[in-house]
Amino acid sequence: MGTVRASRRTRRGRARRGAARVLCGAAVLVSLLAPPGRDPVPAADAQPAFGAVDYAVAVDESASLAPEDMAAEKAAAARIALGDVTPSSHVTVFGFADAESSDQRAVDPVCPRTALDAAGRESIGGCVGKLRSRKKSEGAGTDFPSAIRQGVHELGTGSDPSVPRVLFLLTDGMLDVSDSPQYGDPAHRRAEGERQLELALKEAADQHVQIWPLGFGPEPDKTQLDRMAAGGYQKGCVELPSALPKAGKVSGAKDVGPMLEQIFAAAHCLRYAQGTTERPPATLEIGISPLATVGTIVVDKSDPEVTVTYLDPSGHQVPTSGMYQKSRFELAGAGHAVEALKITDPVPGVWKVKVEAPEGHRSLPVGVSALWHGELRGAITMDPPSPQAGQKATVTMRLQTREGYEIKDPRDYAGLQVRGELTGDGFAPLPVHLADDGKGPDREAGDGSFTGTVQIPRSANGALKASGTLTASGLTADTRSESGQIAPGELPVTAALTLPTADTHPGSTVTGALAVHNTSGTRHTLRLSVTDLQPGLLSVTPAEIEVKPGESGTRKVTVEIGPEGAFGGRLHGDGLRLGGTVTVADATDGNRALVRSPLSVRLTPEPGVWDTYWWAFLFAAVLIALAIAAAIALLRQRRMRRDPFGLVLQLVSEEGDVLNDHPAGHGHKQWYEFAVVEPHRSPRIERRSHGPYAIQRSPEGGAVLRTRGGGRTRLPAHGSVPLTDTLSLSLGEETRTPKARRTRPSRSRTTTATTPTTGEGESASAYESYR
Repeated sequence: MGTVRASRRTRRGRARRGAARVLCGAAVLVSLLAPPGRDPVPAADAQPAFGAVDYAVAVDESASLAPEDMAAEKAAAARIALGDVTPSSHVTVFGFADAESSDQRAVDPVCPRTALDAAGRESIGGCVGKLRSRKKSEGAGTDFPSAIRQGVHELGTGSDPSVPRVLFLLTDGMLDVSDSPQYGDPAHRRAEGERQLELALKEAADQHVQIWPLGFGPEPDKTQLDRMAAGGYQKGCVELPSALPKAGKVSGAKDVGPMLEQIFAAAHCLRYAQGTTERPPATLEIGISPLATVGTIVVDKSDPEVTVTYLDPSGHQVPTSGMYQKSRFELAGAGHAVEALKITDPVPGVWKVKVEAPEGHRSLPVGVSALWHGELRGAITMDPPSPQAGQKATVTMRLQTREGYEIKDPRDYAGLQVRGELTGDGFAPLPVHLADDGKGPDREAGDGSFTGTVQIPRSANGALKASGTLTASGLTADTRSESGQIAPGELPVTAALTLPTADTHPGSTVTGALAVHNTSGTRHTLRLSVTDLQPGLLSVTPAEIEVKPGESGTRKVTVEIGPEGAFGGRLHGDGLRLGGTVTVADATDGNRALVRSPLSVRLTPEPGVWDTYWWAFLFAAVLIALAIAAAIALLRQRRMRRDPFGLVLQLVSEEGDVLNDHPAGHGHKQWYEFAVVEPHRSPRIERRSHGPYAIQRSPEGGAVLRTRGGGRTRLPAHGSVPLTDTLSLSLGEETRTPKARRTRPSRSRTTTATTPTTGEGESASAYESYR
């Protein structure tokens, strides 16, 4: 029994220490994520919005924890500590096991309650390093009740009761107090431990302390972990299932960091993204959502010697402190194994993290992740905006960023809940079911537009208001409303706006048409405006339209896109999609809304010279290619016209007898060089490099003879020119054929010692080589 228990404790010890590092990191994370100037969150019972969190990290220690496991846990603790974005949060870190004698204690305090401002984050990094592996003689059991009570005590001492309280519990084992005298005699210690655990969990729930356990290693008791998660305080940062405390489990120490970051994000109402992992030198990537208002890029370097450079989605290197464009930067943990760059108002898109290391420090992988909080806004419309009693109306809630950009990636708002409601005079509030499923009034599933229909009660007799509320973990809740009025029969002026879905660039315009119909006998003034997006991005002209009595016609409406500078450096890659709403109201009829038309504009960067004139560059390239091809063909033709191949050179005596026929080859630079050998005994022509004579075909017909020291002489097709005092040169019958090469002479013929046409030895082989 003792041997089995010791082995179990050994495995548990390793996992516990790893967990401890992770939880400490979670503490540090909380400080980084809080946006500046944000008011304190309300009391826990009041469903607090995003803000500060007080949390404690309890790390299960054991005597057998391996050094690499402890290093992984400490890195994980630093990851969450540095990744937090809330400087008003506080963290406490302690280790625990059990006390097996009166001079031992179950809990080892490591980091006292620390505010996670800039100085606090740096101090957390140092105190987390004090986590240690217990010796076997120091108590190696698992005393969950003592750990939970310590966490409740730390979170309740000197803390603001309006701030959420979270206890992260890292363990690799199960409840084991069999060697702890404080739990009574050995026969009843297990039962007493279970009873004390129930009491500790009840105390945690009474003190509004959530418990988020994380188990790792081969033996964590998942049932017991779930029990502890369910036993603490159950209200999360938002009323969503993802914010309810739950247990996590990983298979090894290397996975503790990412899993703890996910748990921390869920408990703190943050969103988590995991990037790539590679060994340096490398360029890692991490995506930042367009919804993010504040976030932290966390780099687990494994080795402090690794250096990091951060590039925004446009490829620009950003500073590690201060302002750049519209974003604020703050680096923490530089020079340590984990560092993090906090960004307020980050540019959305794929960020690149370049990691480099000197020789000897490149064997360990580097990973990148991000924790962020954001704002999701909705733009709501009701069609028609002034319905009649008993009529059906369509309500649409479109998802947008706080600036008014449309959200199209469902991953950005995963876990979102949308609630709709219709209120007004003369009837009780009605729920409106809004869905993005592509069914019924919803045009397309997953496009970020939630649509539903509602029957206007016949008792409705005045003002109307359609409302929509968006709720998602990690995103500030948003409620939008659209006001209208019950139409008293037929309206005097009606309007219909047609605006195309456009792909355009900054500074350009989108043209639509407004159909108007005035059945009254008075002049009406219609006012046009663009809402549901940041000022300066879009505008509409004309701002007012006068409709004459009885007029029915169509007016031109122009939507103007703001200049490139209005988009704050976010216009890159695939561009942005603006999602404003064009409103047409009848100012003469109490500003009654006649049209609320959604406007979708896909905006891409202004095209460069290549994008604008690509056709001209392509046409010019084709012309250049054709010109080069023509020049090559002309040069080839010219060379062919001068190529001496196929000419038959004849030596002619003074009496006019042909003494020797010699077929010319291609020659060198269109000149076939030769010499006359044995001119007085057995005259013949032989090819000789740098010979005294050279011949080239003439474009006008015949050939040109070049004599060393004698210049050039024209050789007519049916004439001759002197070579020596007794010999002349003439041309025989042409042997070059335009379509087929002549058959190469056989080896036996080309090695003949002497023939009437080729002469001896060298001239025969030279003739063969030019066939």
